[in-house]
Amino acid sequence: MTLQQLRYIITISETGSLNKASEMLYVSQPSLSSALQELEKEIGIVIFHRSGKGVTLTGDGAEFLPYARNLYQQYEALLEKYEKSDTLKKKFGISTQHYSFAVKSFVNLAAKCNTAEYDFAIRETKTREVIEDVATTKSEVGILYLSSFNRTMITKLLRTNGLIFYPLIECETFVYLWKGHPLAQSPSICFEQLKDYPCLSFEQGDNSSFYFAEEILSTYDYSRTVKVNDRATMLNLMVGLCGYTLCSGIICEELNGTDYVAVPFDTQGTNGDSRMEIGYIVKQNTILSKMAQLYINEIHYYLAKYREQEGNHDSTNEIK
Repeated sequence: MTLQQLRYIITISETGSLNKASEMLYVSQPSLSSALQELEKEIGIVIFHRSGKGVTLTGDGAEFLPYARNLYQQYEALLEKYEKSDTLKKKFGISTQHYSFAVKSFVNLAAKCNTAEYDFAIRETKTREVIEDVATTKSEVGILYLSSFNRTMITKLLRTNGLIFYPLIECETFVYLWKGHPLAQSPSICFEQLKDYPCLSFEQGDNSSFYFAEEILSTYDYSRTVKVNDRATMLNLMVGLCGYTLCSGIICEELNGTDYVAVPFDTQGTNGDSRMEIGYIVKQNTILSKMAQLYINEIHYYLAKYREQEGNHDSTNEIK
């Protein structure tokens, strides 16, 4: 088994085609097929189903691929650290729940780098997929939150997948809504005040557990709910339906615009802790790439500025 063969396998899986993979790798299709057959013979499994429509992973191939990705990613990390003349185009990807600060930090990172040298990827996606993406090394870093409600289950799932959670910030819950909403000017908002407005939440897939919900207090009996798949749609429904969502309060106006406000949530009428601990997940016992370290630094920098602004805001309120 060679690193070159692993690179071939990863590229074939990403393109779903031997022909497309050969074009990307600058090798002939017969050479690529031969390398694949040699590897399959050596390890004793069939990695891909071949058909006229392309290739798909077999069950054994789906099990083998995460190990191949992880090993090749570590090889690239070592090259990045020690090989100055490396000409490989490096890859860096993150998967995240729908946090604008995570996207903004990614934007800041990419703006400082030569995008011609990197294949960047950012995936705002479902909670389960954030975990799966990092577990299979599709993404190097994942962003999600823990609470008193989901901590035990999510932590167990992370441990099962060989992942570790690093806290970034702990925050109270806020109600996020359109600035023209009847409750937008309230000093705080409780569930009783929200009963006539739809709660907006990100869809987590069929038969998904409450533990995967991005919004805290997901087990509350909401009288009106609307599921969405992306942040832009959620913002549109806040305006069109006077909907709301529960969030961390860490909002990037540069990305979301200035037409929305985060109002402190009053826990009156709720059971349980409404605090959120947002953090990042990575594979255990792996060398983080330089890009992953820089991205995490960007997040720390953004959150530090947020804390500073919140501190100044609180001081102003005390003076008043």
